[in-house]
Amino acid sequence: MSIGAHVGVAGGYAAAVDYAVSVGCECMQVFAKSPRQWQAKPPDPAVAAAFRERLAAVGMGPVLVHTAYLINLGSADDALWERSYRALADELVRAELLGASFVVTHTGTRFKDAPERTAVRIAQGVDRAWALAEVEGVRLLLENTAGAGSTFGDGPGELGAVLQLVDAARAHVGVCLDTCHAHAAGWDLAQGAVWRDLMDGFERCCGLPVEAVHANDCLFGAGMHKDRHAWIGDGTIGYEGFGHLFADERLRGVPVIIEMPGEVPLKDAENVSRLKRLRDASLVRASRA
Repeated sequence: MSIGAHVGVAGGYAAAVDYAVSVGCECMQVFAKSPRQWQAKPPDPAVAAAFRERLAAVGMGPVLVHTAYLINLGSADDALWERSYRALADELVRAELLGASFVVTHTGTRFKDAPERTAVRIAQGVDRAWALAEVEGVRLLLENTAGAGSTFGDGPGELGAVLQLVDAARAHVGVCLDTCHAHAAGWDLAQGAVWRDLMDGFERCCGLPVEAVHANDCLFGAGMHKDRHAWIGDGTIGYEGFGHLFADERLRGVPVIIEMPGEVPLKDAENVSRLKRLRDASLVRASRA
């Protein structure tokens, strides 16, 4: 597994790569535009090229792009739904220009008028976004939620339902597992048996589509539906819980990204380091087995 962080790009994309290197990242995640805006100027091709060149020069990768928080592919409002899938298409195009391998998005809320149709609604939005974007080499990952309120996609059942209904984009869509969200939704990831149950669930629903992990500890207890990130080992998942992450061979090779509160660069350097120590310890145990 490669380990990295979500990195700000206020100082420029190429500078973001240098920051990522400085805090020990092996992979990284960025926003391709403001996460709180629907639209933005197209990326400058020269800036994108410089970003790709810097990534290659330092051997950083893969790169993930996280979409805007406004996207709601489950909305019953047709205008908002269309705006959402068009915004997702734009994010896919931006990601390809930046040389990213993955685009991570939240699926949105339940279809208010008919909740049983939510998975269909989201899958249709994914397909429309994919058709509009016409990208190659970028994979779309649906992120699980903490199960709060009307949000959709809290685990293998709901995300698997979407993946099974996607048509045109089926070969290009997977899952990004957020550990804090899963824990908050009721999967007590402090327990090794629960980790195995969760991975088994994804395997049953669609052949283990987990292709990236957001590794965030959780400030609140399992099942409380509160999405509050904590530093690795300082929350209710704990070091042992993240040890289970690295022990699962089914997740070998996926990028692991932290999204931590706190001050830079300490929050990133410290949490990347904690995960690396857990990864190293897991490799040692595996070699002795």
